[in-house]
This record gives sequence, C-alpha cells and structure tokens, in this order.
Amino acid sequence: MEITVVGGGYVGLVTSVCFADMGHRVRIIEIDPQKVELINKGIPPIYEDNLEEILKKNIGKNLTAQSDYQFIEKSDVFFICVGTPPQEDGSANLRYLSQAAESIGQALRDSTIFQVITVKSTVPPGTTESVVIPAVIKSSGRTKDSIGFCMNPEFLREGRAIKDFKNPDRIVIGGNSDIAIQVVRDVYSGFSAPTITTSLKAAEMIKYASNSFLAMKISFANEIGNLCKKLGINVYDVMNGIGYDHRINPYFLNAGLGFGGSCFPKDVMALIRLAEKNDLDPLLLQSVIAVNEKQPNKIISLLKERIGSVSGKRIAILGLAFKDNTDDVRDSRAIPVIQSLLDEGADVVAYDPMAIASMKIYYPDIQYRNTAGDALDGADACLVLTEWPEFRDIDTCFDRMKSRVIIEGRKILSIEGVEGICW
Repeated sequence: MEITVVGGGYVGLVTSVCFADMGHRVRIIEIDPQKVELINKGIPPIYEDNLEEILKKNIGKNLTAQSDYQFIEKSDVFFICVGTPPQEDGSANLRYLSQAAESIGQALRDSTIFQVITVKSTVPPGTTESVVIPAVIKSSGRTKDSIGFCMNPEFLREGRAIKDFKNPDRIVIGGNSDIAIQVVRDVYSGFSAPTITTSLKAAEMIKYASNSFLAMKISFANEIGNLCKKLGINVYDVMNGIGYDHRINPYFLNAGLGFGGSCFPKDVMALIRLAEKNDLDPLLLQSVIAVNEKQPNKIISLLKERIGSVSGKRIAILGLAFKDNTDDVRDSRAIPVIQSLLDEGADVVAYDPMAIASMKIYYPDIQYRNTAGDALDGADACLVLTEWPEFRDIDTCFDRMKSRVIIEGRKILSIEGVEGICW
C-alpha cells in the first residue's frame, strides 16, 4: 500500500521503517529539514535499537522523507504521528495535530480516491472527531464519505520499539466506518496479534488508560517500597511474590525513582485534566503523579543521611536517560535529582552510555565523563539513576571513589554495600 506518515519523530520514524520493512511504500513528512536530510542518508535522528539497520535497508527504495506535502495525493493511508506535548496546565497541546490535518486536507483537494486519515498521536478522547475530521474536510473541500478516519494508538516501549511494533500484544483500530477500519486492517495484514476494533473515542481512551494503568503500577510499587524500606523488607522480594499472580503479572513493578519519558507523565496529566474538565475528581490518577514527584526527593534524603550536607561534595551520577537503551531524557527522574544537588551546592559529575548529549541541553555546565570509572573518580558519593545493563558489571571502578557511598534509584548493581531508595 501507499502510506504517508506525518511526523518523523520517535513514533513516526519507527512506524515508517517498520511499515516499509513489511513491503509498503512509505513517505515520511517531517517539517525539520535537518531530520529529513539525516533520514534520507540512513541516519536516524534518535537512538533506538535496530532502527538504523532497518532504516538503511529501506531508505531510497520503498521509504523516503520530505519536508513538504507534495506528491501524497495518491496515498491510500495517512498516519498522523505528530507530538501532542503538554501545555502549562498539563492538558494536551493539539496545535501540531490540527496543522497536520489541515495540511493533509489541502494536499487531497484534487484527489478522487477513497483515503483513510489515521491518528497515531496520543490524543484525548474526542479529538479525532472534534479536531481532525473538521480540519481535513474543511481544507480538502471533500465530502465526509470520500475520506475515512481512524485512530490507531501505538504501544511502543522506548528502547524496544522495533520489537514491539513487529510483535504487538494487540492492534487497536477505532474508526468512523467499517470501510475505513478495513483499510487500516489491511495495512497490518500478516500480523498474528488480536485486532480490537472500536469507536474513535474508545481507541483514543485505550491509549490513555493503558499508559495510566502502567504508571499506576509503578507508583504502587514505589509506595509499597517506601513502606518496605521503613520495615526492613526487600521490596523486590515482595513484588516478585505478587507478580506471579496472573491477575497482576510482574511487569512495571520495579520500585525505585519513578517513571519518566515522553508518555507516562504527559498522558496521566492529560487524563487528569480531561476528567477535571468533565467535573470529575480523579483521585487515583492524582495520587499516581504525587507519588512519582516525591520519589526523587527520597534519594536526596538518603544521600544526606549518609554524607551530611552535599554542599561542595562531588556527587557522581550514573545514568541520565529516563530508562535504559534510549537517549531520551524527557521527564527523566535524573533531572529533579541533579537540580536538587545543584541547588544545594554539590559538584555533579555525570555519565550515561547514550544520553549525555541529550542532558547537556538541560544542564550544559555540569561535568560529563566518557566512562563510569571517570565519573566515579574522587566522588564523595554515587547515585545510580538508570538501569543500564553495563552498570551491573561495574566493580573495581567504585574503588576510585573518595568514599564508597553508593545509592541506587534503580536496582541494577551486583555488588555488596549498596543501599537502594526502596530497599
């Protein structure tokens, strides 16, 4: 099929290369000309495991990128994958979505074939009906029955997105007609995962509810972990024990610093604001955020219990990305930790295998090192904030510290004498 993907960011690029690898002919529209140039050279502008390999395999063959909306009028399906960043109050900013819908409509003015506009961006329930459909119809001048509309949420984990795309738990397609849904079904032909077809609003809510539930599991594990810490219980033993219950399962029960990234904080807050706009008081969702915001303070408190004032102390930070196997630092729990240390006069030295360049945007003036050992050199204490597998093998490097005070925000180290935020 002929597919146009609007947005060459994380979701858009992963979606594009995977569809192209399936044999579809894919065109990416990305307004940033530098990203377009990189993509067309086979260089992904983001890090994601296996992404570069698949991009190079398909670019220039059945995959291209451009910065305008030319030559897309014959596409069978459009996937809108633009960002919906949070506004100041936490609600979703739909400006980019509206602009994309209007631009697609203008490009389809002279088209005479049935085409399907599919939203893959995470949007509040009702957005496709209230924003996308009116924008496309108005700017295209076409009738509603000549264009189909669907919502096809993504469930990709950063660092494992290619694997998740090719091996989905389920495929969710919400649509305004059976014909539109069938077109999107055909795009995914060959997948063995169950396909759930719903209304547009239900598909939009499935995405929000999924992310909010996973965030809730993390905050639940952290709240239990904080209590276990006080009682001298290993929270990982507890979570392992409850995770065997098939009604719960073991995923997203790793207690620690909390959740970050581009999805969970943003989506939970957007759902909170949506509930409040509908005169509801979402107590559980509010608590999920409250627990998450407090967790970074606990590692700072533990640190001060061990070394006293951090003013003038050299604190090594291992791990800057919000999780392992990505260079993404958006809403990383390392950010509030570093900020607290700087506010109290600490000398921060940091290392991350992938995310140093990304964190320099936030903190250009702290010291960065190329190895964990160099970051640990002469440190008064070390905080481990990301569960990078390579940290598991660190041993003698900790001997380079001035004092061997090591506190984990993520349970990854395999050495003795380490304290954890929740264990």
